[in-house]
Amino acid sequence: MTPPPPPLGRSRKRGSHVFDAALDDTALATARTALGQGRWSVVRGLLVDTGDDWDRRGHRVTALAQETTTSAWAQDWRIAEPESADAAVLFALAAVQRALNGKARPDAARAACRTAAGLVPADPTPWLGLLMLERTVGTEEDVVQLFDEVRHRHPDHHHAHHLMIARLAERRADAGQDPMHEVYDFAAWAAEQAPADSPLAILPVVAHAERYRVLALAGREPADPLSSGHWVGRRARQVMKAAFDWWLEWEREDHPRNRVDLNFLAHAKYCGGRAAEAAALFHRIGNHITPAPWSYPDRDPSEAFREARNASLGTG
Repeated sequence: MTPPPPPLGRSRKRGSHVFDAALDDTALATARTALGQGRWSVVRGLLVDTGDDWDRRGHRVTALAQETTTSAWAQDWRIAEPESADAAVLFALAAVQRALNGKARPDAARAACRTAAGLVPADPTPWLGLLMLERTVGTEEDVVQLFDEVRHRHPDHHHAHHLMIARLAERRADAGQDPMHEVYDFAAWAAEQAPADSPLAILPVVAHAERYRVLALAGREPADPLSSGHWVGRRARQVMKAAFDWWLEWEREDHPRNRVDLNFLAHAKYCGGRAAEAAALFHRIGNHITPAPWSYPDRDPSEAFREARNASLGTG
């Protein structure tokens, strides 16, 4: 299996940019600062306000979980309020992050996620945590079952679909540029079954980028995406046009992971030689940069983003 894409982090500084998992969620950033000071009551209020907006809840909990002190503060919260499902979910996702970082046993993270899932059966977030964990180490059957658990609770779960795309793209690296690869079929199916305004419409672009990552790491595509025909073929042009047209019509600025989609779309437009369209996307992205897909296959994401933005905007 090829190495997984890098996770978003709060302050993964590369070059001149700091990658912030909170993206443009200022309430999340405020609560994260408070949690770092031990004021978990602010996080409690944030998650109460989030309610059953499952994409936003997943985004907020996973971003909070990436902080090194979250596990300890979430444990304090659990002790103070043992009945709190929110405390259990945050503790579970922090355990997943620690396991992914090699600082805790995966079995402990699995147990924490299943305990949290039992406390709040309708919440897909504990299952998202398990999917994040098994995405890199689990069997195919495990990953599919966990994805189904998430979709059962929220059929259009944004983060879960991205994780599945990344996993599926890693199948059959030796197949090369196969237009019938299963990752493309999955992305097209997910985009088609989602509501018209769903950001899952961008999934075919994500699939294209993830497949490039796999092929480039396998030596079947150039390490410089601009040197690859992967982005300029007929299928690629159709996928990029459909996704850009969707963005022009719907945009979904209100979605918590909007900037994730914009980074994938700007990357695709730039690699496909569509500088004017890429420029419009770079304006929307602002400072909310994500490591993926700029790091693909093994590039410095800050440098890659800066080069692409400057070239598209015509700046030095």
